[in-house]
Amino acid sequence: MSSSNQKMISRRDFLKLSATTVGAMAYLAACGPQGGGVVTGPDLTSGNSIPMDELIKAAQAEGQLTTIALPHDWANYGEMLEVFKSKYGLTVNELDPNAGSADELAAIEANKDSKGPQAPDVVDVGVGHTANAMTKGLFAKYKVAGWDSIEMKDPDGYWWAEYYGALAFEISKPAIENSPQDWEDLLKPEYKGKVAMAGDVLKSNQSVMTVLASGLSRSGGDLSKAPEMGLQFWKEMNDAGNFIPVIADQGTIAQGETPIVMEWDYLALANRDSLAGNPDTEIIVPKTGVIAGPYAGGISAYAPHPYAARLWWEFVMSDEGQLIYLKGYAHPIRFNDMAKRGVIPADLAAKLPPAEAYEKAVFPTVDELTTTKTYITDNWRKVVYGE
Repeated sequence: MSSSNQKMISRRDFLKLSATTVGAMAYLAACGPQGGGVVTGPDLTSGNSIPMDELIKAAQAEGQLTTIALPHDWANYGEMLEVFKSKYGLTVNELDPNAGSADELAAIEANKDSKGPQAPDVVDVGVGHTANAMTKGLFAKYKVAGWDSIEMKDPDGYWWAEYYGALAFEISKPAIENSPQDWEDLLKPEYKGKVAMAGDVLKSNQSVMTVLASGLSRSGGDLSKAPEMGLQFWKEMNDAGNFIPVIADQGTIAQGETPIVMEWDYLALANRDSLAGNPDTEIIVPKTGVIAGPYAGGISAYAPHPYAARLWWEFVMSDEGQLIYLKGYAHPIRFNDMAKRGVIPADLAAKLPPAEAYEKAVFPTVDELTTTKTYITDNWRKVVYGE
């Protein structure tokens, strides 16, 4: 990483507001890669927010929406999808819910010329993947009605953060008697064959961030050294036999196959609720190497249902949609604006982990995330497995 990227930044520095305005709307037939070419309606080229009554009418004329990589137990997407369907009467075609961020972008590329059911309209990717999507022209620009209160976004409207969380340890009790409190604890012999990630490092943003977080801990907070030191950490984990190459999910946790899992806090907390004591789980935010990771929303530049895609994001980024994320323990990106306006129920805020657990959280910049992802994925198998 360049020296300009070595300094860690605070959440406030990282989540800088970019001022935007919503212009007047013009009408024309949807055309080109940003439009499906089937439904005629409001302009899709300006990127400006479309009035809801007009957008709903155009989206309902399309009749459906295609999503990808939205597991129902991830950030409360199950409820998000059900409320959206009942609210607007659209059919939602859900492509591979377990796809990683790279898979989502690949699905857009592979279906550029297809308007069939395998072409996603919307994606939810790790922020580090947005640079690749922008370079390849995979996203269409659009600024939802609440654009000004979104605290991290592309200034032109090609992507925006939706929610964020921090990596945590999800620990099955009583299988694990002594819970690890920090990354280096995971190397202890008592955890042999018991530590898993919740994704494939070559495809999953969550797993790339897991490597980065462990390296950040080992480097004493030096983000420039974290990717290299993170790979070394997982090499030691693999050599010791502590790391098991099983992609963990709620099923493997319930079966005792993956008793220690690295996951975003909102996933771990949701699992804890769903498992309901079978097994009991303990959620620990590590003492060091706390990485906060936003996820970014985008609209396929080749979306078969471009109006439904925009309606989806108007809903997700509204107060109603953002509170659905919070119910799933994910921090909505518009949290500060909503808190200021007093629309966040106290009982929801109280269910989040203690604020002090996040005091040392590091929010890497998009440039740092892009560099990190490339370095870690390029060197993962070579360093960790000696291939």
